[in-house]
Amino acid sequence: MSSRCPHAISSTDGMCVAECFYTRCDRPCHKVTTAIELFLDPDIDRSAAVKETCTFCEHFLANAPRLSLGVSQSTKNNVEKRQHA
Repeated sequence: MSSRCPHAISSTDGMCVAECFYTRCDRPCHKVTTAIELFLDPDIDRSAAVKETCTFCEHFLANAPRLSLGVSQSTKNNVEKRQHA
């Protein structure tokens, strides 16, 4: 990520880090979750998130791929894109 995003702190997994100024989400569905059961759900495939901010977004957590269903193709693609960025 640091090669693409010099203003951000580089993360080890390539995900856009929450500390980055440009990670803010402008989507109308974005809402920081207050539901502790969503936030702590171990079945959510958090590697599908593009930004670290997504990992505490109510919309993402409610609709994210589930580990119990296996890793989705979109998750594999997101991880691969971040590794080559």
